[in-house]
Amino acid sequence: MKRIYLIVVVLCLFHSGLLAQGQNRQDSVKRDSIPQDSSHIAEKLILQHQEQYRIDSAIRQQIQTELNKAVGDAAKTRELQAQLHNISARDSMRREEQAQRIEQLKKNARGFPVILNDDTLFLLYTKVGSFGPQERALAISQRISKLYKNYLFLPDSMKLVATESGYDIVYKGDMDIMSIAQLDALWLNTTADSLSRTYYSKIIAVVEKERQANSLQSWLKRLGLMVLVIGGVILLISMINKLFRRSASLIVRNKTRYLNGLTIRKIRLFSAEKFEQFALGVNNVVRIVIIVLSIYLGLLLLSSIFTVTERWTDILLSWILTPARSALHGIVNFLPNLFTILVIYFIFRYAIKAVKYFSNEIQRGHIELKGFHREWAHPTYNIVKFLMYAFMVILIFPYLPGSSSPAFKGVSVFLGILFSLGSSSAITNMVAGLVITYMRPFKIGDRVKIGEVTGDVLEKNMLVTRIRTIKNEEITVPNSMVLSSSTVNYSANTAPEDTGLILHTTVTIGYDVPWKKMHQALIDAAMRTELILKEPDPFVLQTSLDDFFVSYQLNAYTREANKQASIYSALHQNIQDCCNEAGIEIMSPHYRAMRDGNTTTIPSDYLPKDYQAKN
Repeated sequence: MKRIYLIVVVLCLFHSGLLAQGQNRQDSVKRDSIPQDSSHIAEKLILQHQEQYRIDSAIRQQIQTELNKAVGDAAKTRELQAQLHNISARDSMRREEQAQRIEQLKKNARGFPVILNDDTLFLLYTKVGSFGPQERALAISQRISKLYKNYLFLPDSMKLVATESGYDIVYKGDMDIMSIAQLDALWLNTTADSLSRTYYSKIIAVVEKERQANSLQSWLKRLGLMVLVIGGVILLISMINKLFRRSASLIVRNKTRYLNGLTIRKIRLFSAEKFEQFALGVNNVVRIVIIVLSIYLGLLLLSSIFTVTERWTDILLSWILTPARSALHGIVNFLPNLFTILVIYFIFRYAIKAVKYFSNEIQRGHIELKGFHREWAHPTYNIVKFLMYAFMVILIFPYLPGSSSPAFKGVSVFLGILFSLGSSSAITNMVAGLVITYMRPFKIGDRVKIGEVTGDVLEKNMLVTRIRTIKNEEITVPNSMVLSSSTVNYSANTAPEDTGLILHTTVTIGYDVPWKKMHQALIDAAMRTELILKEPDPFVLQTSLDDFFVSYQLNAYTREANKQASIYSALHQNIQDCCNEAGIEIMSPHYRAMRDGNTTTIPSDYLPKDYQAKN
């Protein structure tokens, strides 16, 4: 009897070996050729593996029975244990291969939903018989919909029936709802029994829930809630309008008490009237925002009341929550970069303060640097501050949100090109202003002549120089023009330690006046003139000896270069007075030659005195 039993076991093992070889041949054929429906072949192989598991399980039980009877027979025990080990090894290999095939199928598989009233119950991935997953999902959805529409639906009439290939869910014994095959369970890494119970419970729960949700009583409740929500929103909007109308009237009534405009560091940005308009505008914008949010909240509540529109609740919430979540996530992720930016900012801020303190000390004369003039301190500070701020922006730029995005980079490049193309003249003037600063041709308040413009320097910055003429005209001269033209500074030598500016004027007198007498009259006139320095002494130069007169140039010193017009006027008056007192007639003699026969009559007043006396 034992021998017969052993022969049966060996035949079963041989049969399992043939099946394994057949499967190996199928695998090799599959690798060598591409089938038309590879997923169908893979599913068949998975089912064959499952069938082989049941065969191996029966053989394992038989061997275990023989092993229990072979107590004391060591050779037979070792042989049976070796057989069990081989079966377990083959089972392990098959399970691993089966798992790999299922994972391979999942990569390209698409799940088809089983739906009741837009509510997805579960997804199907495999086919049963000639029905694909999509056809199965559609047929099951239609059957479940029939259950939902059946007003006499009884949950107790649904049963689970075991079959050779798995389980069937049946209603009242004659209506097949769906079949759960072994491949469905293997696909979801569970057993057919467990999966069938899960689907069975879910179908009953969803059908009952939908029937209860769409009953007449539920619809009446929903309509009541809808009316309540709409009324609440209308009431809320009316209350919001009343509240903000009252706040607007408070702003208008109390504008003189509270709204005095907006002033920052003595700079008045808004008047009281403008600030009132701004406050009313803000009040209106806040009112509109709150009303829109109230309506939006009402729509959320209305969409959650009806099962048909419940999905809109998630959509409406996502319109707010998704951007808010993204913004919050962006802010949280930006916090480390924000702290880095703050550290960089404060380092440069206090470094700039240190540079400012150093420049102020140089400007006051408390610190002296060889070859560095005091008036250079402030412009040098401005240049260093600009460079430090530019370097700070370069360091901060990579930490800004979105700085690495292509759009941000494209806009930056575009703005850079626009700036470089449109600022060539501005950059020329800035470079010229920088050169002028360190050339020191003039300072604020100096009387200068730049090209054809003469006046006092009001302002000089990195782009232009502003000059006020003696006629009280304000002229703006680009720094590039200042640098390219000659500049006369009348105030350069008017400091107390300098000799002063020389004012000069020329008088032409005939040869009949002694030059010493003329010199004395001109010097006396200069000494009488206010704002003319007594030391150094004024002096006279005879600049030319012309045919009929001598040119006398009076030179006198002054420290008031900005008052040249009035000084010249007073000096000319004093020259007239001194010449009259000395009996000198200020006149330049001229002579004309007349041809014989010229009938032109010349008035005697136009002829020289000596000519009139001789004739």
